[in-house]
Amino acid sequence: MRVLDRQQMQFADRVTIDDHGVRSVTLMARAGHETALAIRRRFGLRARGRVSIFAGRGNNGGDGFVVARELAERAASVHVFFLGRLDEIAGDAQVHANELSPHVPITPIATDEAWRHHRVAALDVELLVDALFGTGLTRPLSGLAAAIVNDLNAAAPPIVAVDLPSGLSADRTDVPGPAVRAAMTVTFGAPKLPLVVTPACGYAGELVVADIGITPAVIEGLAGPRVEFLEASSLRPLIRDRAPDSHKGLYGHVLVIGGSRGKIGAPALAARAALRSGAGLVTVAPPVSCWPMVATFTAEVMTDPLPETDAGTIAEVALEHVLAFGASVIAVGPGLGRSPSTTEFIRHLVTRSRVPLVIDADALNALAGHADLLRSRVAADVIVTPHPGEMARLAGLSISDVQRARLSIARSFAASHGVHVVLKGHRTVIATPTGDAFINSTGNPGMATAGTGDVLTGVIAAWLASGLPALDAATLGVYLHGSAGDLAAARHGQIGLIATDVIDHLGPAVRSLAAAPGLVRA
Repeated sequence: MRVLDRQQMQFADRVTIDDHGVRSVTLMARAGHETALAIRRRFGLRARGRVSIFAGRGNNGGDGFVVARELAERAASVHVFFLGRLDEIAGDAQVHANELSPHVPITPIATDEAWRHHRVAALDVELLVDALFGTGLTRPLSGLAAAIVNDLNAAAPPIVAVDLPSGLSADRTDVPGPAVRAAMTVTFGAPKLPLVVTPACGYAGELVVADIGITPAVIEGLAGPRVEFLEASSLRPLIRDRAPDSHKGLYGHVLVIGGSRGKIGAPALAARAALRSGAGLVTVAPPVSCWPMVATFTAEVMTDPLPETDAGTIAEVALEHVLAFGASVIAVGPGLGRSPSTTEFIRHLVTRSRVPLVIDADALNALAGHADLLRSRVAADVIVTPHPGEMARLAGLSISDVQRARLSIARSFAASHGVHVVLKGHRTVIATPTGDAFINSTGNPGMATAGTGDVLTGVIAAWLASGLPALDAATLGVYLHGSAGDLAAARHGQIGLIATDVIDHLGPAVRSLAAAPGLVRA
């Protein structure tokens, strides 16, 4: 599902109004209706249940008036609190305000004193509806608006946000200032950037995407940056049944290069994950002193021990052997270590390998300060899979810088270096050299445990070795990795989850892809 920024959403509205003959006042009515419907489905308000709706001066406030009317018509006791003077209600919002029953009061809140007077009564309800600011907000909240938002967040009742939690910007994925923390957000036409990208998405709660008559053709035809929220429906066609006469040679040979003294489990995890993701053959190439341990992890994995340094890491002299190995894909980095000789091995491998690369962990650290080597490579497809710390080192930024702007940093690095970036973490970002980006919808906090990143490396490498293009391998791999984590958490709980649990659920994740959860649609 496509994700839109402020300008794209405004253009979609305009095309729907101008070219499809849908009046703006009708779009507002549909938005309010769908929000009220989602509220009743989720919260099941009892007869005369009390609801406070906070409406702003713009179209978002107009949506709020429609919500008020619809809830009041179905026995809820509704009170609207308007941020401003009543004579500031205008346009389509005025039309819907005029249609409110006399039993639905509109109380103006234009001053701090007015808010202090009405605050207790406004918050002593069963449900709060935030229709203060929508996608048009371009600056952080301050003054009275900020005070109201802070009080809403401190109140006990759940909050439903209309289109976008007030305080978030449709063009930003960070949280620029005070913002509503919603239990549910009902957004219209398509998700907006801050609703699906961390850290802002943490303010959205349950996300409902409501159809208000903006056609898929309009949304798909929008110009500008393309961001997609990954769903099962778009990934399902990538998994195809195997032919009856299949053999292992059809599904690729993954070479996992990694391991060092004390860290041999990492490449073993990646190798096992690659097997569980359908790779025909998997070989682990560890330092020579580590290879007996690799063989004990998984009987199906082959080994190819490499020359090592005195520190027990792979030595630079292993390069020519690796280049001549003949793998379909090389996954490099898990447990690798950081000795100078190993670092040189990685840098030359990146520039000289002619087979696709999946680069992770210490192989990424070897490129810190030398990321320009990615542009001088000969391999067509390179996928880098950094966590925020590794991304920070690659891009020469701080971790906090990366976390504030994960989407833009991943896209910028992918475009400038001609690689696919998988920036790991909550709502993993997959960015392409062409500037497109994809946001993952699967996974859970239980996966924040040692080894799950190594598992992801193996999963992506296997799908790449099977013949999928780099983008498809990355998006499918990330989605299935998260889905396997969700299945594992359902069985073991998040606290008890370990990386091998994720591997054990990769097969079921593939099998259940058709039923994987997506966005809730009204």
